[in-house]
Amino acid sequence: MKENNGRTTFIMFLLAFLIGFFVVSTMEVLRSSFVPTAPGPDVQVASALPTGEVSRTPVSFADLAEKLKPSVVNISTTKTVRGGGSRSPFGQGTPFDRYFGGDDFFERFFGDVPQRSFKQRSLGSGFIISHDGYIFTNNHVVEQADKIIVKLSDGKEYEAKVIGKDAKTDIALIKIKPDDSLPVAETGDSDKLRVGDWVMAIGNPFGLEQTVTAGIVSAKGRVIGAGPYDNFIQTDASINPGNSGGPLFNMEGKVIGINTAIVAQGQGIGFAIPISMAKSILPDLKAKGKVTRGWLGVSVQDITEEIAKSMKFKDRSGALIADVFKGDPADKAGLKSGDVVTEINDKKIRDTHELLMLIAGFRVGETVKLKILREGQEKLINITIAERKEQAEIAAAGGEGEAFGMAVQEITPEIAKHLGLAIKKGVIVVDVQEGSVADEVGIQPQDIILQVNKMKIETMKDYTREIGKAAAGKNGILLLIKRGKSTFFVPLSK
Repeated sequence: MKENNGRTTFIMFLLAFLIGFFVVSTMEVLRSSFVPTAPGPDVQVASALPTGEVSRTPVSFADLAEKLKPSVVNISTTKTVRGGGSRSPFGQGTPFDRYFGGDDFFERFFGDVPQRSFKQRSLGSGFIISHDGYIFTNNHVVEQADKIIVKLSDGKEYEAKVIGKDAKTDIALIKIKPDDSLPVAETGDSDKLRVGDWVMAIGNPFGLEQTVTAGIVSAKGRVIGAGPYDNFIQTDASINPGNSGGPLFNMEGKVIGINTAIVAQGQGIGFAIPISMAKSILPDLKAKGKVTRGWLGVSVQDITEEIAKSMKFKDRSGALIADVFKGDPADKAGLKSGDVVTEINDKKIRDTHELLMLIAGFRVGETVKLKILREGQEKLINITIAERKEQAEIAAAGGEGEAFGMAVQEITPEIAKHLGLAIKKGVIVVDVQEGSVADEVGIQPQDIILQVNKMKIETMKDYTREIGKAAAGKNGILLLIKRGKSTFFVPLSK
């Protein structure tokens, strides 16, 4: 009996010891988890964002896309295109023109053959800016269209009419008469956009309705040779044919651009017109159907390193006045050839493009203050802005030039790359005014002018000199034009 009691006591003692050991071990583990250990190396974890800042990188675009889609529309247009009949199946600049005298040959031997016409259909995009049916899109989407059909996200279709358009910025305002109040795309501030910001595009690429793509802002203020007021937002959000006129949204769901252009040979390079530009011309488009722009009456050019050295300028910023047009605002205010415009209303001017953009945005009759540099001395001059006349002949050496209703620009490496041009120098047509002399003879944007009256053209200076001589002469003007893979002569009447 005593032996059994001793065994029981031993077992109880052993159990108590094991339980005590377990409790002590557990307490030690817990203590080491909460009590700091001895100091070690000072290691800091890198933070991608400052303390208190929240990342704006979207986890998903789904909610934003669902909210914004109803304000985006698809646009289909139909226009009548008149062909060349059965006279020359190869168009202008063909071997037939060289050996048989072009259309005269066909008219002499076959008579006046009626020209054939056919319907051309195209697709684009747009976005609603008012509940009663005003819509922003690109001018090239609706230009010369006989019929414009707008399709909403719910499938309803309406015929639209053009309220106003501006070829120089490629912006158009159209209007439909909806049955009900429409959802509106809120416009933002494109001036606050930063390179690297997330953006989202919605459009109709290749006829694929309500396509959503996303990317970032790759660059701002791009000049690609599309027109005299280039100021594009570059983005890597996928933009394709059919996206033209559609909105580019920021992450707040506000429109900050109108998708317009792509690089023909590139991927992930698209361009959008800043919404601030569209908003600035909206009142004119609504009220007058066209845009009235400011005018100084000067031809200007950028300051090259050689010019800065020869004229002893400290730097190359500003716009050099090459010529002052008699009777225009600059002439009345006393501006002279050789003056350099460095500021307008206290805003510094970096180059001719910036000057042209700024002057174009002023109201007719508005007085602005110019700071100029004349023979090393700064002067302040007040000028009253006049209306820019579309037929005014501007010779902006190294910048834009207009004559006979066509605007031309010197080919830069960026323009050549954007358009996929094999020619790396010369001048290219960036705009043709409807009904002008150039329009009547069939000159088109992106035509390259190789010669003026058989004189080779490689720079804007060449073009300005030769077109001026030709316009002042008694004989006609003959241009050698390259369009795509074709090269042909075009006569201009004075």
